Amino acid sequence: MTLSSMVVSRDWQEVSVLECILGGLHMDVAVESEPQRALARLTSCKIDALIVDCDLNGTGQFFRELQREAPRAKTVPLVIMGGPQGRPDMEGTGAMFAFDKPISVEQAVRTLSAARNMILDGRLRYHRCGLEVPVTLCGRNQKRVGAQLINLSQGGLQVRVDDGFDAADLVRASFALPGTNCGVKADVEVAWADNRGNVGIRFVKIASQMEHTLRVWLAQQYFAN
Repeated sequence: MTLSSMVVSRDWQEVSVLECILGGLHMDVAVESEPQRALARLTSCKIDALIVDCDLNGTGQFFRELQREAPRAKTVPLVIMGGPQGRPDMEGTGAMFAFDKPISVEQAVRTLSAARNMILDGRLRYHRCGLEVPVTLCGRNQKRVGAQLINLSQGGLQVRVDDGFDAADLVRASFALPGTNCGVKADVEVAWADNRGNVGIRFVKIASQMEHTLRVWLAQQYFAN
């Protein structure tokens, strides 16, 4: 899975080091030497990781505009510090990670790897896998109803049921993960329902091993696409 990154810097020696590291982490790299051009690019396209050289003139204004005018730019800001004395306030920049210049390859690899893992965790948390498998729903009175699974995520699933199903009565759901010998059983609650038989279901309680298996399966489907 290739992610996208942007480096905002004119320090070409440091940029070349970052390009090598990011390439090794399967992250595409775009380089911008002007903060305003970088901001314009962030508001028009998806960038997963933002890496900013704080020695570059105009970065203070850049961070302020990024936070004020580009909230839809879903990035993980990374700050290249100019040294201990030039280290800006992390909270003020919105940065989540930092490392010093000159770049230590070991530190940069560790920091950028942590950022990449956080980006992927966020994607997988909200990723919905579309599939069609039967689901068994169970109500408080132990009545069982068959349904069709529409999509699945780490947090729950969407199903389609026949007319007359009382969504408010739902307490458990069970289904098999395609291509595995594992079945998923969980205590659930209804998040939403419409008048066409579509029901959004949230996991309330699921065994830790079963949850791990589900997360691994979903990640495999995500990276296979």
